[in-house]
Amino acid sequence: MSTNTNTTHPIFSSYERKEGFFDEIFDEKGNPKEIYKKLFEIYGGHSIEDFINLNNKARASFFNQGITFQVYGDNQVKEKIFPFDLFPRIIHPSEWEIIEKGAIQRSKALNLFLHDIYHDKKIIKQGIVPAEMISSSENYLHQMMDLDPPGGIYNHVSGTDLIKHSDGKYYVLEDNIRCPSGVSYVVCNRTALKRALFGVFNHYKAHTVTNYAENLLEMMESVKPHGVDIPNCVVLTPGIYNSAYYEHSYLAKAMGVELVEGRDLFVENNFVYMKTITGPERVDVIYRRIDDQFIDPFEFKSDSSLGVPGLFSVYKQGNVCLVNAPGTGVADDKAIYTYMPDIIKYYLDEEPILNNVHTYHCSRPDELKYVLENIDKLVVKPVDEAGGYGVTIGNRLTKEEIKNVQEQIKASPRKYIAQPIMSLSLHATYIDDSKSFEPRHIDLRTFTLLGKDTEFVLKGGLTRVALQKGNLIVNSSQGGGSKDTWVLKK
Repeated sequence: MSTNTNTTHPIFSSYERKEGFFDEIFDEKGNPKEIYKKLFEIYGGHSIEDFINLNNKARASFFNQGITFQVYGDNQVKEKIFPFDLFPRIIHPSEWEIIEKGAIQRSKALNLFLHDIYHDKKIIKQGIVPAEMISSSENYLHQMMDLDPPGGIYNHVSGTDLIKHSDGKYYVLEDNIRCPSGVSYVVCNRTALKRALFGVFNHYKAHTVTNYAENLLEMMESVKPHGVDIPNCVVLTPGIYNSAYYEHSYLAKAMGVELVEGRDLFVENNFVYMKTITGPERVDVIYRRIDDQFIDPFEFKSDSSLGVPGLFSVYKQGNVCLVNAPGTGVADDKAIYTYMPDIIKYYLDEEPILNNVHTYHCSRPDELKYVLENIDKLVVKPVDEAGGYGVTIGNRLTKEEIKNVQEQIKASPRKYIAQPIMSLSLHATYIDDSKSFEPRHIDLRTFTLLGKDTEFVLKGGLTRVALQKGNLIVNSSQGGGSKDTWVLKK
């Protein structure tokens, strides 16, 4: 059921508040919520023609900044301008305080969990997390056994994906601690909105998001190898054809460090060096944006041309720090997600601050049976995929598609988890076709940095938008976009 909002502004004429979903903008009577009232008035003062021009201006900003991404499997268009929405999301300080504390809590617990499963395995021995759940993960690296990373940190950079359900509460959908991406879009969204509608910032006091790079560099320097005074840090990229290459180059430039590919580095006498026109320079900390299996052909995939031969040997000796540590992917395996409340209680002796979504493990016979019988009511996800790939939403499937999903799960139960279909909150989003704002589903990815005695959560995060009407998958790789996210100051 849908109800119209109480507004005479033409730009919102197509907005219909939907029952059963939490609306970020409008209350149950269809009136703008207090925190959005001023913004609503400002936007309502513009004509439809104004917004057409402003939308084009925002697109031009992204184009001029070179902000693109690649949709894999799209044979017609490889590189696309990242879709940006003009209407910002606003988060109240008290609401953000909970999100921030919860994100730090999860990051700390995951770091302790990773140290434990690569050392004493106490959480396994005490029966809290099953041994087979760890050993069967493709991201569990035996090479990391009993290895202590510099500074004692595994998940230096974490991305926590949150949604607001119909009950108005935040729920964590998943933790991303391999190579979480998207933070460059947070900064560029702010830049684009300021260029298009600078005046809106005069009415709200929002935290800056441009301080991420300096905090990232501070974190990287905090985990420098022992005996190093001033560490030389670099960003390691797979190259220009990677879908997140813009982000790699942006972060390197913003931190003032070198952006390198594997061919730019070499190992000699148990240290890593970078080739320069003035001779080799020792490298101490590498923010690597390539997957574990590609970082060193001597240790992992022998045919990898992306990594650095001998790099892992130097890492094992403590002479270089890799951000994030190899093997962290075992903790963002979606099958481990279910155990997060127990992991937090076990290592921190605290109750989880952020809610988990109930999750079914298809590797458990009783839960497998339930999932197979209720595909139409569930979201099914591969445990080791990212970017929304392989996700199916049960109530959108045909009978034939349901049958196919059932067969896929039965063929490899360990590879899948299932969750109830959550009601992602709605937010006003500018839609080209209607030349007006319509409700679209959103989520929020927060970015947490964990270093040696340092912690930081970017006050803003990435609000992702499912641009297709009714769609619940917000990933850019699946046709989603994003909007500027304002965390208000107290």
